[in-house]
Amino acid sequence: MTIATMRSSLTQDDIRRLVRGDSPEARANAAHKICRRLDTIELTEAESESARQVLDLMCNDAAVLVRRALAVTLRNSPKLPRDIAIKLAKDVDAVAIPVLKNSPVITDEDLVEIVLSGSQEKQVAIAQRPMLGEGLTEVIALYGAKPAVEACTLNEGAAFSDDAYAGLLKRFANDNDIKGALINRSLLPVHVTEKLVNMVAGELFDRLVNKHELPPQLAIEIASGARERATLDLVEQAGLSTDPERFVQQLHLNGRLTPSLVMRSLCLGHINFVEYAMAELAGVPRSKAWLMMHDAGTLGLKTIFERAGLPSGMFTAFRLAIDIYHKTELDGGPGDRDRFRQRMVERVLTQFQAIPRADLEYLLEKLDALDTAREQGAIAAA
Repeated sequence: MTIATMRSSLTQDDIRRLVRGDSPEARANAAHKICRRLDTIELTEAESESARQVLDLMCNDAAVLVRRALAVTLRNSPKLPRDIAIKLAKDVDAVAIPVLKNSPVITDEDLVEIVLSGSQEKQVAIAQRPMLGEGLTEVIALYGAKPAVEACTLNEGAAFSDDAYAGLLKRFANDNDIKGALINRSLLPVHVTEKLVNMVAGELFDRLVNKHELPPQLAIEIASGARERATLDLVEQAGLSTDPERFVQQLHLNGRLTPSLVMRSLCLGHINFVEYAMAELAGVPRSKAWLMMHDAGTLGLKTIFERAGLPSGMFTAFRLAIDIYHKTELDGGPGDRDRFRQRMVERVLTQFQAIPRADLEYLLEKLDALDTAREQGAIAAA
């Protein structure tokens, strides 16, 4: 398909304006229309090559406006030829940034080269791509300008290797902006959290220890007041733990695996932690604890409850919470964990009033926090 034979899909005026347009604006409008059409029609292999020649014509136009029209219109398109995408990515920032942020045809190897040789603005654009592989993230962390590193750190689609974390923490050890961005990530490896504990203070310290999983002994130490002024919620740490068995064992060794902690965790839906806690307290394998709690009827639940040494007066509330858990399913939608927790707490509070006062106040605080978060989310979405 030559330019002439493209007239079946594009008008003669479109082609004329692209080739002979008197002004950049006229050529940019023609480029935009042609790119949109090329992105929506199916082309044969021969037609694709001819289309590539048309795109190359736009890519070499002297006017930035025309090249930007090409870059913006096909920034998300898998039909943009890779060689043209790379030309655009190495162009001036106004042309390159839409492609660097979005184009699926540019490889991580291409992007690494641009990170190492491109402008700060290009580095930031790359750092904001929806997905970043570990190798690319590592190059940004080690060699990118600070704004690019911060953007990468805030990007939940960026995969960080241990080397990237280590390099970033070494390079920006005294930079609270970068450390704050790191703390804002939804998940951090435990060894990174542990290292950050010794690198931040004040509000950053509070956010770090209450948002991310800590090594069990460190969590207990902080909760006991041995570290700074943070008030650490061991129930939330229990929910964050990726090794609940070890967490439970450390709590037990330190005398912190209390009936109140188990009950609070149950009411907030941390059932995995509760199963390990009951197993530890009762001295049985977790598989047996699970069977007695969930699949052996009321007698099995009462047996493990008594074997765990929990107060008899708490059994009715414990049994009710287990029943509510079985009837309250996660729905798989956005925010389902928070909705699940809200339903659990509300039902426990409304169906059983004889909860110990400290636990009642704790659960009410959690309910208020969930309501506040939901209201803020609704306001932000409005």
